[in-house]
Amino acid sequence: MDFASLVQTVAIYAIPVLFAITVHEAAHGYAARYFGDPTAWMLGRITLNPLKHIDPLGTIAVPLLLLFATSGAFLFGYAKPVPVNFGQLRNPKRDMIWVALAGPGVNVIMAVMWVIFGYLLVTFGVEERFFLEMARAGLLVNLVLFALNMFPLPPLDGGRILVGLLPTPQAIAVSRVEPFGFFIVLGLVLTGLLGTYWLRPLMNLTAGLIDLFLSPLRWVLF
Repeated sequence: MDFASLVQTVAIYAIPVLFAITVHEAAHGYAARYFGDPTAWMLGRITLNPLKHIDPLGTIAVPLLLLFATSGAFLFGYAKPVPVNFGQLRNPKRDMIWVALAGPGVNVIMAVMWVIFGYLLVTFGVEERFFLEMARAGLLVNLVLFALNMFPLPPLDGGRILVGLLPTPQAIAVSRVEPFGFFIVLGLVLTGLLGTYWLRPLMNLTAGLIDLFLSPLRWVLF
């Protein structure tokens, strides 16, 4: 991939990525406030302003470095987590499930919206490759964020959901993994195990369900 292609790829993915991480993090904050924890709201993190959620290292530097270093073959990044004080939730063990699920949940909703956007482009005869590729990128980015965050290992959302579902002794045992969770996930990503046995299967399943859900709309439009 030459320099011009890399720049074009960055331009295509920029808006989908910013939307995906911004709404994902804001959803966590909104859900936390709904269930009794105003921490994120008091810190101004329940917002669609991407500057509040961008981590200079994880959102910009790391993905760009990997994009240029691997010619787009491998990408990894993260946003600034929304602070949640689980102790302030009305029912901490139960409510943490919904707070954690809010982020991946909105990624699925955004994936659906990007597919609909692509359908509308085709329906109205828009042939501009940039927008068509952006619609595909929006679907892909949100599927990746959904699948990655649902991996059942703290501090990922799936890990918090697992902690909320398990009986207390097992939940405490799983939560002790959290300080090492990021490095475990990074190792699984680098070895390809996470992509092969978790990301791709879950992404394909989710994409298939979205396709089934939107089949009536596709029938109307096409």
